[in-house]
Amino acid sequence: MPPSGVKSARPAHRCTECGYASAKWMGKCPECQAWGTLQEVSAPAPALRAVAAGPVTAPARPIAQVELAGARAVPTGIPEFDRVLGGGLVPGAVVLVAGEPGVGKSTLLLEVAHRVAEANGPTLVVSGEESAAQVRLRAERIDALHPRLYLAAETELSAVLAHVEQVNPSLLVLDSVQTVRSPAVDGTDGGASQVRAVATALTAVAKSRGMTTILVGHVTKDGAIAGPRALEHLVDVVVSFDGERHSTLRLVRATKNRFGPADEIGCFEIGDGGVVGVPDPSHLFVSRRTASVPGSCVTVTMEGSRPLLAEVQALVATSAGGGSPRRAVSGLDSQRVAMVNAVVERRGGIRLADADVFAASVGGVKIAEPAADLALALAIASASKDTPLPEGMIALGEVGLSGEIRRVGGTGRRLAEAARQGYRLALVPPDAGQAPQGIRLMEVPDLGAALAGLFPG
Repeated sequence: MPPSGVKSARPAHRCTECGYASAKWMGKCPECQAWGTLQEVSAPAPALRAVAAGPVTAPARPIAQVELAGARAVPTGIPEFDRVLGGGLVPGAVVLVAGEPGVGKSTLLLEVAHRVAEANGPTLVVSGEESAAQVRLRAERIDALHPRLYLAAETELSAVLAHVEQVNPSLLVLDSVQTVRSPAVDGTDGGASQVRAVATALTAVAKSRGMTTILVGHVTKDGAIAGPRALEHLVDVVVSFDGERHSTLRLVRATKNRFGPADEIGCFEIGDGGVVGVPDPSHLFVSRRTASVPGSCVTVTMEGSRPLLAEVQALVATSAGGGSPRRAVSGLDSQRVAMVNAVVERRGGIRLADADVFAASVGGVKIAEPAADLALALAIASASKDTPLPEGMIALGEVGLSGEIRRVGGTGRRLAEAARQGYRLALVPPDAGQAPQGIRLMEVPDLGAALAGLFPG
């Protein structure tokens, strides 16, 4: 029998993906939504005991007296990456960079390591997926060779820590965290327990040495970061590297940032010379034509504090019959497109029930904010009537179910960007503010008024 006052071990179930614990088995993990990952484990119930006061690492001080020198961001020399990070890399911070295979993560981070080595001292790149010779070839291709940029190929945590002791880098890049294992922890390579142990050890080393650490993480088929969900809680910054394989455009987004805004976006183009920042990416998301075409409308989206011009295209075709009409969407929220499509038919008087409707964004950009509703509605109406919209026009506004056009945030910055790009007419909701120089505002209270003004008769 167990000693008095101590409960015996009781069976429990723990998710191998995210670490969620449950008293009973379930087919689907409620935390990470993975199927078949709950396995039975035996864990003793925690014993309650009194905890006495112990030594402190540093005395508590008034918050105004806390020094900021060790928490200021140091620019990497790549402005687009610094924008996403909130100004640069903070000493002792741990950054998790995730993205699909082949999207350009390793190339970008090798360039970051090269820039930091030039400006701030030794940097260490540890590759667990490629040999040192393969990484050297990439460094030569993008001209990232530097005597203070050190390279190692390791898959053991103890070896990685030994390299850190030897080089004493200001920046460590580990590519990737799933390929490094700790012999002190049971579990398969790349599994939840191994990834958590490696990330915890490297985070502790980074904080104690003031060494910035960048961890590259794999993603699952649906784009989520592979490994335990606790990995995202351990790190300070989570960066997502997105891009279509057939496109040269790459978008870097921060989904978590303890040192700056978590909604900024960085734009890059990938080519033979590596990953190059694009400081003015609006032209990438708008088609360049000599004349307007039906089914196309330009809007201005906000990515963090950056306004970006984006083009929405629609195609309305006669359905072949024999079932429900097709609705295909690319780069837009399918649920929002369905809602706008219904509002156009009901409030705009345009019959779409027996027609195939296709909607897409240009340049691979993903548009999810409601500010693009009016542009989408006008593109659908223009495609249905086979009549182009006026040249040099943009549309801003959220469309309600009753057809009203609502104001959106950042209207002034959106209009200023449109005026800078040469647009002369803007369809906006009422009370949109003062128009920037060079652009004329056309206020429309509802979708019916907008369609009547653009398509008279």
